[in-house]
Amino acid sequence: MEQGYLCLVLHCHLPFVRHPEHETFLEEDWFFEAVTESYLPLLAVFETLERGGMEFRATLCMSPPLCEMLADELLQERCGRYIQRRLELTEREAALRRGTALEEAALVCRDVYRRAWEAFEGLGGGARPGLQGLLDGFARLQREGFLEIIASSATHAILPLVLTPEALFAQVEQGCRSYMRHFGRRPRGMWLPECAYRPGIEEVLSGCGLEFFFLESHGLLLADPRPAGGVFAPIVTPAGPAAFARDIESSKQVWSREEGYPGDADYREFYRDLGYDAPYERIAPCLSADGVRHGIGIKYHRITGDVPSERKEPYRPGPARAKAEGHAAHFLASRRERARRLAPVIGRAPIMVAPYDTELFGHWWFEGPQFLDFLLRKAARDQDEILLVTPSEYLARNPGQQMARPATSSWGFEGYFDVWANGSNDWIYPHLHEAERTMTYLAAANPGADGLLRRTLNQCARELMLAQGSDWPFLISVGTAPHYAARRINEHLSRLRSFAEQVRGRRIADEELALLESRDNIFSALDYSLYSPE
Repeated sequence: MEQGYLCLVLHCHLPFVRHPEHETFLEEDWFFEAVTESYLPLLAVFETLERGGMEFRATLCMSPPLCEMLADELLQERCGRYIQRRLELTEREAALRRGTALEEAALVCRDVYRRAWEAFEGLGGGARPGLQGLLDGFARLQREGFLEIIASSATHAILPLVLTPEALFAQVEQGCRSYMRHFGRRPRGMWLPECAYRPGIEEVLSGCGLEFFFLESHGLLLADPRPAGGVFAPIVTPAGPAAFARDIESSKQVWSREEGYPGDADYREFYRDLGYDAPYERIAPCLSADGVRHGIGIKYHRITGDVPSERKEPYRPGPARAKAEGHAAHFLASRRERARRLAPVIGRAPIMVAPYDTELFGHWWFEGPQFLDFLLRKAARDQDEILLVTPSEYLARNPGQQMARPATSSWGFEGYFDVWANGSNDWIYPHLHEAERTMTYLAAANPGADGLLRRTLNQCARELMLAQGSDWPFLISVGTAPHYAARRINEHLSRLRSFAEQVRGRRIADEELALLESRDNIFSALDYSLYSPE
């Protein structure tokens, strides 16, 4: 019998960034990088394991904004162009670097984009447009029992900072409806954005038919009453959904560049990039229209150690792959040892929940997909003490969990909401809360609207949801693209106010409406009545 369970959770999310009004847009590269470096390699790992007859389990959260971008034809075309340009550059680079110390690293980069282009072309051969083929691949693996795919809220809003019950319900329910559109059924579980929770959210989840969600560790450790299993068993909330908590040790071992595996000297260095190293004319096709240098995802050096960037040594794929295999073995052995120690203490086989942002694997940590491949293989064939499970499988195998009410928490800095509400970004919340009240009023005052009025009300709801995304206050707080993030918030709220005035005066600018429906085309079936007080 197994000594413990491991629940591997990969959270796939990006903010909705789509700018058809520009030929190129730097922030769209966030999406193209994630597709090329993380999502396509992850699907390849899973499908290779499946073809090899390996039994594996993983839980995947696919956020609604990400799903909407993957299904978008414009972004599909631009992603293909992004991959092609880098493939052309890496092929030229491989020839230039022949016979030098960087030859092997240049060949690795070329092969990354060759594989990405082959996978991209394969997805494009499907019946549905866009990169929906990626979602279809994950959905098939869910049907075969290898994955459990869960939802998130509509635009990854920090739910405890949403003011009105109507807006809170709309974020959760629209997340479920988006999941239904892309995966063909309602979700069973939800990833609370940033694991941010306050008491009462579970009641909304229950009302939307959700059976479980995830918390930061102290959300369970400080629950009332204190759970007997600590973070190593879920609790059942009074409203019904179960709450699983993150195992900090499992996360840090993989996540932390300082304490975890990704900081190993043999792994590829993220911060030294050809976008800064090469002569400008060589890399110009991979830069944005403004011509400003930035990272382009082509990297030739390894971490080496605590040395300046110019002293980083050439990347060597063989030793890096060996390290990935060794770290996967170490991670699994650590989980086995921990389960042996915990089981007698808590009187049951512990579950260790290990959640990560998917972009860690491939984008931030180049060898991350190799690590996952080794980990899942070793868990399937080299031991029988740790069983990989999805949340639904665990709950089915282990009924009768303790009932408790979780505590307010998040996995942000210092465990609460400081990252998303501090002196740099707290100015946004009075405006967001006023917009929530405006949207609730519009929904109540216009029941059963149709035609142009209904489209306008739906656009009001769309603008509010887009303004609520957690990415905007985060980017302001950490100083990454703060002006872009602030502009997105202000633009969406300004449009909502303008359309609200048009609705009140029954003077709707239909050309403006059509333009914005086309530009921010997330949630084509969005229904403003989600905000109805009923």
